Amino acid sequence: MGIESFLRSGNARLDSQLLFSAEIDRMAGIVRRTMHVDGSRRENDAEHSWHIALMATLFAEYAVEKVDVSRAVEMCLVHDLVEIYAGDTFAYDEKGNETKAERERLAADKIFSMVPPEQGARMRALWEEFDARKSADAKYAACMDSLQPLLHNTLTFGFTWKESGTKRAAVEKRMAVIRDFLPEVYSWVEANLDRAVREGWLSA
Repeated sequence: MGIESFLRSGNARLDSQLLFSAEIDRMAGIVRRTMHVDGSRRENDAEHSWHIALMATLFAEYAVEKVDVSRAVEMCLVHDLVEIYAGDTFAYDEKGNETKAERERLAADKIFSMVPPEQGARMRALWEEFDARKSADAKYAACMDSLQPLLHNTLTFGFTWKESGTKRAAVEKRMAVIRDFLPEVYSWVEANLDRAVREGWLSA
């Protein structure tokens, strides 16, 4: 059972694509801090990536710049692939974030080298663009990456916020990309932050 059971096709390119497809199944084993809306368990990276990719098809009408939704969807799908090797770093973990960039760079070297060179280069370029947050597509994808866990927190009584003792200012900093790129959506975000402080889910 597992990769060692793989039957090679005789086509090295096809084999690398199939083996990469099997390797990324490991995303389902990378557990995040975000709780599912029903409160049953924490989500994993595969669920998160699928969720924000689908969300990216919904909110482009609120963007302050024109967005290529298909590219943003691709960024959402590849943005956490490096966590297969680097692990998930909680957004509000200051210590973990100090080493995140180097851990993820090394992981990118490994994961994106598993597919044919031009496909690996494309995925890595999308991952780097997402991380840089300079293009409209990357800003939009980053909005989805920030909006989804916030939505879950609003529906689970601030579960991960309370668990980690998160302060409102830290969430506002993370939501700045939404404030600047999806200002109409940010009005909803702000109302929820107000409620979270009132309810004691977030520290003021």
